Amino acid sequence: MDRTVVITGASSGVGLAAAEQLAAQGDQVVVIGRNPDRLAAAVAKVKAAGNGREPGQFRADFESFDDVRALADHLLDTYPTIDVLANNAGGIVGEYRRTKDGYEATIQGNHLAPFLLTNLLRERLAGKRVVNTASDAHSAGAPDPDDLVGSPVKYRAFRTYGASKSANILFAAEASRRWPDVTSVSFHPGVVRTNFGSGRAMRLFYRYAPFLVSPEKAGALLTWLITAPTDELVNGGYYVGHKVKEPRPHAADPALAARLWEASARVTE
Repeated sequence: MDRTVVITGASSGVGLAAAEQLAAQGDQVVVIGRNPDRLAAAVAKVKAAGNGREPGQFRADFESFDDVRALADHLLDTYPTIDVLANNAGGIVGEYRRTKDGYEATIQGNHLAPFLLTNLLRERLAGKRVVNTASDAHSAGAPDPDDLVGSPVKYRAFRTYGASKSANILFAAEASRRWPDVTSVSFHPGVVRTNFGSGRAMRLFYRYAPFLVSPEKAGALLTWLITAPTDELVNGGYYVGHKVKEPRPHAADPALAARLWEASARVTE
């Protein structure tokens, strides 16, 4: 099947590995990244994996809602069909930072931006699929729908990251309830050896810790979630490996999911 697959955060790590695997299978891949140089290098790799087929590409910083809207406009203008949106972009922000839109950078980049993008593409995704890269780090925190700005005094990088990953799981589950015509899942890719994270210590940890999963293995899981027959997937499910796993209670709370959805819709409208 010649799918059109949009992958955010595809200039390195899990996203790039999946993009290369999908291109090798003959799919039309659209590579989204933030850094122009890394994006260009990734596009070259995906093109080579696809036997010279030119992938789509777009540069967008998910700490900017304007960039997300520009990306959505480009996708809607360029691709009559979008079979899969893989919301894979994200990271840990080492120090508290507010975006120009006024929200804490981790929750905006990891949750609000993909929430906005998915909603802008909603009609194009009817009958299609959305895959959200979450993490077992969701155990570290829960999002607060009443406070998406945060505080420099209270900021803890990993707890905030965990809350944003809980938001990814909650979003996927709530999307399956609100949009039953869209297959929506989230997954834990493993702790992946990549340049993920901010700050030298975090980068060194993710690059050299001995128990890490390779980007290729994690990318293969994302590829499977993108390509598996719909009837083999559990809509709204949180996947660890090829099996659905119950997330921590706060990330499986329908009431919190609904509150988060409404709050996210308000701040991104």
